[in-house]
Amino acid sequence: METSSVITQFFLPLSLAFIMFSVGLELKIDDFKRVALQPKAFAVGAISQVIALPLVAFLLLLVWPMAPALAVGVMIIAACPGGVTSNLLTYLARGDSALSVSMTAVISLASVITLPVIVGFSITHFMDVGATPALSIGNFVLSVFLITAVPVIIGMAMNHLAHSFARRFVRSLRIIATILFVTIIIGAIFAERANVVDYFHQAGPVTLALNLIMMGLAMGLAKVARLMRRQQTAITFECGLQNGTLAIFVAASLIGSKAMTIPAAIYSLLMFATATVYLIFSIRRRP
Repeated sequence: METSSVITQFFLPLSLAFIMFSVGLELKIDDFKRVALQPKAFAVGAISQVIALPLVAFLLLLVWPMAPALAVGVMIIAACPGGVTSNLLTYLARGDSALSVSMTAVISLASVITLPVIVGFSITHFMDVGATPALSIGNFVLSVFLITAVPVIIGMAMNHLAHSFARRFVRSLRIIATILFVTIIIGAIFAERANVVDYFHQAGPVTLALNLIMMGLAMGLAKVARLMRRQQTAITFECGLQNGTLAIFVAASLIGSKAMTIPAAIYSLLMFATATVYLIFSIRRRP
């Protein structure tokens, strides 16, 4: 079996499952109950991420000339839920960590449905009929469920049944998950190293624009809704930090396109820079 096949069929899915397991290990049933306790804040965050983010990406792609595979890759990263880093940065910025965790959990589970729908539409819209990859929506939904929802549920179960054990190892697991995430991003770029400069010229500006617009839009919607500053911070991070590992898994393992992984890899690199700037801004403006 070729090295690239081993990576996409084994290392990438296992790494993503481990990352999602580490997310579940920090979740409790109470985190989902907070959705009912803070309905307005959650609604603003969910609308921003599930509806506004893919819509903004689609509108940008209508006016931004780009190779079809890269356009689909942009839509994939836009359709993914927030990443695990959003919870950490929300905590460091003294934002509403409970809201951030609730959004990550619920939207990650909802992505089992929303992600296949958006990806399927994007492939049909942006790619020619002859170049459209064969994609079974049923298998897509099942794969996303097995690789995201199931590990989260297992992690939550372990946190509930063996809470002390989970607490002892959660920090180490978070570090390992971060290393895996960085490794996957570097690997995606390395796999397309011959074309990465050209791809960056095409996808870099639009992914940066998408990231900045969405962080600004999320913050604006939260302010219009008169949410507290801590809630504004959580929603802004959640809409700016996407699950790049999931996006790369979808592109490389489920669709089989290395080119589609590039926007996710580029977005993942850029989002850390913008999130760091916003983190500094948040720390300086807090009382």
